Parts: sequence; C-alpha cells; structure tokens
Amino acid sequence: MARPSHKPGVAAHGRGAVTNAAGRYERFASEAFDDGWTEEDAPRPLRTELTAEKARTILTRNDSPDIGFDRSINPYRGCEHGCIYCYARPAHAYMGLSPGIDFESKLFFKPEAARLLERELSKKGYVVDRVHIGGNTDPYQPTERKLGITRSVLQVLDRFNHPVSLITKSALVVRDLDILGPMAERGLAKVFVSVTTLDRALARAMEPRASTPEKRIWAIRALASAGVPTGVGFAPAIPGLNDHEMEGVLERAAEAGAAEAMFVVLRLPLEIKDLFREWLEAERPDAARKVMSLVRQMRGGKDYDAVWGQRMRGQGPIADLMARRFEVACARLGLNRTHARQRLDLFKVPEAPKTQMDLFG
Repeated sequence: MARPSHKPGVAAHGRGAVTNAAGRYERFASEAFDDGWTEEDAPRPLRTELTAEKARTILTRNDSPDIGFDRSINPYRGCEHGCIYCYARPAHAYMGLSPGIDFESKLFFKPEAARLLERELSKKGYVVDRVHIGGNTDPYQPTERKLGITRSVLQVLDRFNHPVSLITKSALVVRDLDILGPMAERGLAKVFVSVTTLDRALARAMEPRASTPEKRIWAIRALASAGVPTGVGFAPAIPGLNDHEMEGVLERAAEAGAAEAMFVVLRLPLEIKDLFREWLEAERPDAARKVMSLVRQMRGGKDYDAVWGQRMRGQGPIADLMARRFEVACARLGLNRTHARQRLDLFKVPEAPKTQMDLFG
C-alpha cells in the first residue's frame, strides 16, 4: 500500500507528482488530507531510495509499429527527474509501488547490466541492430553520476562495435563523449536531447530534477561539436502549456548544432491522467481546464487514445496544426534534411582475453 508522505495538494520539494496514490494492483489505498491542524507550511524533503535489481536479461524487445527500434536497454526503473508526464510511471505499479512520488524516489538499478549485455551480444545467432537507451526512463538521471551503469553499457557496445542511440534530458551525457565521440566516427552512435520548454520556471515545475533548458542546449552544442549526430526531441508537446514554444525550441537546438528533430504529443495512459491533472491544478490552476480541453480535442474526446499511429501524434484539427507547424519549422531551420545512418557491418564479438596457460602454450 502506497502511503502519503508529504502535505497533500503540494508537490514535495524537488519532486513532480503531487500525490502518492496506490498503484492499480494494490488491494488498499490511502490518501493524505489536510485537517487544518498541521503547522508545517513546507513539505518535508524526501530521500531517494536505491535498490539493486537482479535482472536476468538486459535487452528488452518490442514489436510496436510506431516505435523506430526493436530492442532497448533501461539501466534504471523509476526516474528521479520527476517529469510529471512520464509515460513510464505506470510501470511502478507492477512493483507494488505508486506511479506518483514512489516513481521518483524509489528507484531500481541494474548493477549487472554490462555483464548481461556482453553475454547476450556474444550468443550465437545474435542479429545486430540498433540498441536504444532511454526508451523508458532516463539513462542519465542523477544517480547515474555515482553508479555509472549507462557508461558501463556504452563501454560494452563500444567494444562490440554495436550501434546505439540515446535520448536524455540530462547534460550528464556529455561526460561520456570519450566513448560516444569515437563511436560516432565509426557510424555507431546518435543522441537525442529532449527539450520541452525554454521557460526555466515551467521546467522546474514540470521536470524538477532534469537539467535546465540552457544546460540541455549546451549539451546539444557539445555533442554536435564533438561530431556526434545529435537531434532534439520536443516531447511532450502539451497544447495550451508548452506547444507555443515548439518553434523556439527547434530554433535554439538548430543553432546549437542539432541536425534532426522529433516531437510527440502528451500521452496520459493509466495513472498518468490523474497525476497530470493534479499537477495542473497545483502548478497551473489558471490553465488547467483549457489544457485538458485541448488534450481531449486531440484524443477524440478522451484523455488518451492508445491506437497505434495516433498515440504519438493525436488526431483532429489541433493535432494536424501542430504537425504542420513542426514540418514548416524543420524545413525553415534545415532540420531532418538527412538522417544519420548507423552501421551494422562493424559488429564483432571481441576475442576473450588469453589465460596464463594460453600465453605459454
């Protein structure tokens, strides 16, 4: 049972979710309420808890027709960035935890990720194709600075000459330019940096522990300057909240050296719809009704529509206009004129290190 951990109706310091409601698989639920007796004005800070996960495999496969990769690696479950709209939040319910604050503060990491990856890539019959890192939670969230799991995965992919793509909201990705740069020279690496807004106040409320917008633009510049094919993701595009910034974000990213761009409209599956509504009422009460009305106009009158081909872009006049604005801006800025192709022909399982007996054999 997920228990309330802070003052209701107020996001805990440095966290995105306002509540910590029980996941959909829990038998019981509890809800905090303000009885008027507390004198505590500021919510108590929450500490992040880390738990090692004993994974049996590290490559996750998918056959979704609207996702551009069939395998991915997620070094972490949960994400300390705390992005309120994160579509990975509902997965925490499978762990018996809340997709709310638990998702941001009770994290799982995979210490054996590099070893598992090396084993899977070495199997006979493995067919190489691009591996995407960050398709679920951010591979460069704050705890990566200490644990270095994403870096260890990149080191394995580098040794195997295996193509990789990354997406992140963190400038920490620049730390790994010593790996990504040489891989890019061989046609093996591509990075997308997600920039949802240039408004620092909105970013702090919506993505409380992600890098600031300016740091993300800096990361794009650093990656592109080092020769890494770099793109910008305007995701999610939220009508009535940040969609008016689309052209500005694309322009700043292009000036910094981004060559590609993509966008995805807001998705509100399962528990996310309630979490997002609560956040809107707490952080943007003046815009809450308008935003949700526009969202429903893009989803056939519902909060969310999971139909393949529509879930990423929406439908209707508002969605069509947003897509057209994106196309026009990309054409004007020279984005998506070319797409960096990643080589598959360099993949090779490295030779095992010789033993002492081999040296004298």
